[in-house]
Amino acid sequence: MKKGLLLVSFLFLIKFSFAQIESKIYDIIENVSAKQIEKDIRKLAGFGTRNTFSDTLSETRGIGAARRWIKAEFEQISKNCNHCLEVSYQKDFVTKSMSKRVPKDAWVVNVLAIQKGSKYPNRYVIMSGDIDSRASDTMDFTTDAPGANDNASGMAGTIEAARVLSKYTFENSIIYVGLSGEEQGLFGGAGLAKYAKEQAWDIIGVLNNDMIGNIKGVDGVIDNRSFRIFSEPTNITDTEDQIKRRRYYGGEVDGISRQLARYVHKSVQTYMPEMNPMLIYRLDRFGRGGHHKPFNDLGYAGIRIMEAHENYTQQHQDIRTENGIDYGDTVEHVNFGYAAKLTAVNAINLAQLAWASPPPTEVKIGGIVESSVKLKWKKISDSNIKGYKIYWRSTTSPTWDYSRYVGNVDQFTLKGIVIDNYFFGVSSVSMEGIESPVVFPNAVFK
Repeated sequence: MKKGLLLVSFLFLIKFSFAQIESKIYDIIENVSAKQIEKDIRKLAGFGTRNTFSDTLSETRGIGAARRWIKAEFEQISKNCNHCLEVSYQKDFVTKSMSKRVPKDAWVVNVLAIQKGSKYPNRYVIMSGDIDSRASDTMDFTTDAPGANDNASGMAGTIEAARVLSKYTFENSIIYVGLSGEEQGLFGGAGLAKYAKEQAWDIIGVLNNDMIGNIKGVDGVIDNRSFRIFSEPTNITDTEDQIKRRRYYGGEVDGISRQLARYVHKSVQTYMPEMNPMLIYRLDRFGRGGHHKPFNDLGYAGIRIMEAHENYTQQHQDIRTENGIDYGDTVEHVNFGYAAKLTAVNAINLAQLAWASPPPTEVKIGGIVESSVKLKWKKISDSNIKGYKIYWRSTTSPTWDYSRYVGNVDQFTLKGIVIDNYFFGVSSVSMEGIESPVVFPNAVFK
């Protein structure tokens, strides 16, 4: 009788904890302010140009004034949360010899605000926006380039996420960062990724936000609900042996960045069903790049979140009117409500990833020439893990469509499911019901 009561009490506690987390997630969505994002975008656009090589001494114009303002905003947020953020600069020196897009030697300076986790302070989930802007000629660092959508929108969203999430505590750390040098060769992201590797950061994932405010596409489509999630299919740092094994066991679209993209996709469909997340199976736009790439290059999970319909007359353009078309990335083209929605997308995923327990490791799969699939994994030593969940999907499906919670075990057999017809993965589930990203099997057994 006592055991039964204990089990009922335990299950009630789990359901109550999950309800609390769900309530927090919906509160996060509600607390993202379109008005505050508008204010911050207007402020950033008001610096005239934020070209990486623009004025660094003026208090009102150039990238120097912009990054000092961003740092001050992070510091004010930290003050409001009893100094919960560690605010600093991280910088690297770039020279003309490093790229044809570098007009002069200069410091590329990033602005970081780190919200340390209570249990895993060295595990980080990162949200980034770009500080810099550009005119038609990327070498022109004096002409006005307000960069309202590209990328004051992503930077304002990052600051707003910090304002909202600083009111909560998390087991893992969150980094809110403004990156510089994007337009000249992704220098800011490369510098921070290198720094992360040197500091042995355990990066859960990078959510790179680059242009999250435009709803009127050059294709004539107006859409304030859809957005794209770009992710590369496999890890560029995979070994030759891992690449060869994929020919026999699959995984051509199951790298860690793709799993992060699926995580965001599922989260949005669960908590923001009014939005239409589009999984784009590509590192970035065709032939183009963003600040998640340098992290991918060093083996970290990273994705790009951005609007679905771009308007190229408002990107990388001097402000002018030609043939009745207004060119330039100015504030009047930004939809602040849409930018707030995509900021909320980031915020709820940052929160869930920061609340989640670490995923299982050493996931192995078996079941060759059998009628059942067997999975084994190395359990995580974490008292907050309730158990593990197995996912599977058809080999042509972009998302994890089927799942089964299997409890706090280190192996399980899915009877009657043929291994050849599906792909499989395993995630950890916390006591509050928060899941880790899915881990694709990295070994086989008989």
